[in-house]
Amino acid sequence: MVLSRRGSGSITLASGQTLAMHHRTHDEEDLPHATKKTMADHLRKYESIFTLTPQRMRIIVEAFKETLELGLAKSKQVVPMIPTFVFGFPTGKEVGDYLAVDLGGTNLRVCLVSVQGEGKFEITQTKYRLTEEQKQDDGQKLFDFCAECLKTFVDSNLTEDDSGIKLQPGETLPLGFTFSYPCFQKKIDHGELIRWTKGFGAPNTEGRDVAEMFRKSLAKYELPVTLSALINDTTGTLIASHYVNPKTKIACIFGTGCNAAYMEHVKDIPKIKELSIDGEADMAINCEWGAFDSFEHEHLPRTKYDSIVDDTSNKPGEQSFEKLISGRYLGEILRLVICELIDEGVLFLGQNTYKLESPYVFETAFLSLMESDPTDELLMIIGIFSHFFAVETTLAERQFFRALAMLIGRRAARLSACGIAAIVSKMGYLDEGCLVGADGSLYNKYPGFPDRIHEGLVDIFGEKGRYVVVWLHVTLSADRGRISAYRNITTCHAEDGSGVGSAIIAAMTKARKDSGLYLDV
Repeated sequence: MVLSRRGSGSITLASGQTLAMHHRTHDEEDLPHATKKTMADHLRKYESIFTLTPQRMRIIVEAFKETLELGLAKSKQVVPMIPTFVFGFPTGKEVGDYLAVDLGGTNLRVCLVSVQGEGKFEITQTKYRLTEEQKQDDGQKLFDFCAECLKTFVDSNLTEDDSGIKLQPGETLPLGFTFSYPCFQKKIDHGELIRWTKGFGAPNTEGRDVAEMFRKSLAKYELPVTLSALINDTTGTLIASHYVNPKTKIACIFGTGCNAAYMEHVKDIPKIKELSIDGEADMAINCEWGAFDSFEHEHLPRTKYDSIVDDTSNKPGEQSFEKLISGRYLGEILRLVICELIDEGVLFLGQNTYKLESPYVFETAFLSLMESDPTDELLMIIGIFSHFFAVETTLAERQFFRALAMLIGRRAARLSACGIAAIVSKMGYLDEGCLVGADGSLYNKYPGFPDRIHEGLVDIFGEKGRYVVVWLHVTLSADRGRISAYRNITTCHAEDGSGVGSAIIAAMTKARKDSGLYLDV
């Protein structure tokens, strides 16, 4: 019998069947478990590792601001601060029917948006699941899949008599393509992929014009559309949030990845000075702040678990900020801590723990469930470990796991607050206050995440931080969603707005070019 490093093993019977065996280091009939005191001692250690002090947060904010300024001044910086060629916020007078394709980290979403002006719109949408294989397959095949899904959507929604949309021969619908990965843009309908993020690795794509690749796929399926704008999902959320609530000045995404966008004065973007755009104009900036502190690792409080996540990722050294705060990685960080305690003989002695050994099997959704477990015995946590990993837990262990999840989740939220604070401070929004449109599964579904961001803002700015208002995310219609107010944070719970924002940007771009303004970009 060969024992695994976790004290378990298996033997192969003559019949060919595999029989799991447990190697026990004790002769007790009951499985040995860590004591409550042991778990408390370990928890104190992890509290010191994962806790961010206000002083450390303020240092991070200052470094963040310097990085943002550098990205505006020079091209090809770690945080690229990408000009989007989205000029100003919507007027609220935009109207018409527009298509949007949103290629996110988990799903492809196709939308038909009827923009009605004055913050109103109607949306029809369908989501298509992306497989891990598609994320790593040839890039052109990925765009072919996007076009194929769009054709399915168009055939289902634009050919019906009651659709209300009648295209004349040769007529096309404007299409906004939300592409949620860092691109270098020279104009709004062009974009060279800088690097894949969120676990994507499709070859033959980086360094190429993804808009042109998508146009090739659209032509292949003979679709009646014109790709008029290539945008990032965060830029779309910024525009859609402002369309619904004009007080919105910043947008953030906290989901599979993380990012931020805001409206910058053109005169403060030195790297596009040669384009001779009016310095008094405003342009949306796609920060791509997930790359903050990449390669050099000078500013963020990385633990050894973060280093392992980075070293074993498909992009070692890159996306350092994202790897500490995004939903893709939080579960893996917790799993690495658990595996360390198993190796040290603290957890699950005598139990077969092989199911915990595979990277990324511990989903961030589990942390969310653990934190929200309302039972005294923490029955939800019992279910997670018994059902998914076939191990038994004591109450002391379950309390430790929940506390550890809270530490990792709280650190993510407080680091997120550092990013928001950097933009608020840079743009001078602190005294006047601002709305921050935030979206993404981590922000919307992880318990306490918005409160922890607010807590972080207060720790950074002091009492003034209480007046930095956070607008959760854009509603899917002007009259949907429940609005509530608590601790000076205004919230409106709804789905994400990147599809709607993409359509509105397509409308804004059409209006700009029809008026003859900045036709070359």
